[in-house]
Amino acid sequence: MRKPAVCLLATLDSKHEAIRFMQQALREAGAEPWLVDLSLRPHAQDFADVGGADVAKASGIGWDDLRALSRAEAAERMIGGGAAIVGAKFARGEIDGLIGLGGANGSTMACAIMRQLPLGVPKAMVTPVAATAAVQWYVGESDIAMFPTVGDISLNRVTRAAMCNAAHAIAGMASARRAQAERGPPLIGVSSFGNTQPAVDCITALLEADGYEVIHFHASGPGGRALESLAARGELAGVIDLTTSELTDLVTGGVYSAGEGRLTAAGAAGIPQVVVPGCLDFTNWWFGAVPERYRGRAFVQYNVEILLMRTSAEEFAALGKLMGERLATAKGPVTVLIPQNGMSALMARRMTDIDGNDAGPWAQPDTDRIFVEMLRRHFTGEIRELPLHINDEAFARACVAALTPALR
Repeated sequence: MRKPAVCLLATLDSKHEAIRFMQQALREAGAEPWLVDLSLRPHAQDFADVGGADVAKASGIGWDDLRALSRAEAAERMIGGGAAIVGAKFARGEIDGLIGLGGANGSTMACAIMRQLPLGVPKAMVTPVAATAAVQWYVGESDIAMFPTVGDISLNRVTRAAMCNAAHAIAGMASARRAQAERGPPLIGVSSFGNTQPAVDCITALLEADGYEVIHFHASGPGGRALESLAARGELAGVIDLTTSELTDLVTGGVYSAGEGRLTAAGAAGIPQVVVPGCLDFTNWWFGAVPERYRGRAFVQYNVEILLMRTSAEEFAALGKLMGERLATAKGPVTVLIPQNGMSALMARRMTDIDGNDAGPWAQPDTDRIFVEMLRRHFTGEIRELPLHINDEAFARACVAALTPALR
């Protein structure tokens, strides 16, 4: 078996000594480096496998012409060209892992390119900004391992150790990926929350018993975006979108919104879906930070950090329309299951106003009904209403039974 090939993303105009060191560290770790230069300006270093001029050309611009652009605009062009070149090589099966080396701008470019490759492909970024809060933007919904260099990118005993550790780590990961003889079982995405955990656990057990692998996406924003990302990349064989509550936060401006792309990618990719209005009956707010316009509403305090606001009739109407319009465009099979006896574990709770005074029962079947009526106006596909609570075992079984025929 040949050595694993590791794509090295870096800027030779300012980091060439450290890059040569990283190339050698990768070779000593048993990998074959393939260097892509992301420099934003021409320079005299010519040891890259793919030079900066070729990267710029792949994005439709001359390397010298980058000078006329702002730093951010030039970086975007190099990201585009780099992603095209690296993506094509990966598609040919010629890359087993990727590693980036650089500062803030280098991390922006290298991580943007790495994020476009599927989850599970080994990725690492060696950078001093790995120790900053910006890591969440570099990693995003990807699986990039961040290696802090402690010092800036120059060669000394501390940074050499960091680079060697990262080189051996990515070489080991790439070797393991290359040695993997066969693809695992089909992967099913299930959106989850604490308020739907009994259903999630039951669905997972049923799917695994039937030979599927399951990944849970916590419905707190990043989870929903990760679900959409994996669906768009074809990593998921099917989806049980049990906990669609990020849509409520999208409508109200809550803290757990996953953005405008939620409930779109699986349909666009033609992936079989079972969709449930799980936890659509509330919005998530940080405790003590409810916007003034909602202070007259009813709430349940979920924990010390989160306050849950009961969804109104107007919001349910908007949610029914939103979900219906998005599902109506799906290219694959879609089944919507409605748990008539409750969308979350809160049905037996009582609500309070913002000051803690009793505000009545959480259960409001007439309000919940508005969602179903509006959904039926905008989605003419299969909608099944079941006289069950979302966390009933029978409901979990119905979700699995609705999905698995479309997977075979």
